[in-house]
Amino acid sequence: MRNVESLIDEVCALPIGARTFVVDSLLCTLPSVDAEIETAWVAVAERRSEELRSGRVRGIPAEEVFADIDKLLAE
Repeated sequence: MRNVESLIDEVCALPIGARTFVVDSLLCTLPSVDAEIETAWVAVAERRSEELRSGRVRGIPAEEVFADIDKLLAE
């Protein structure tokens, strides 16, 4: 049996469409999410999306977030 790392390397070398198919297929094998929890997460995502679109909140670039984390970890 192949080790997991070599399998992941092989999948990562596939074209994007094939990788997407693999990811979707794997996700379908996971246990289903509680409908109440899923509904709550969708509501949060929709609210945050609207806050960004309306300008009520400002997005922070990932590079800035990671730099802040690096600073905190270095302390």
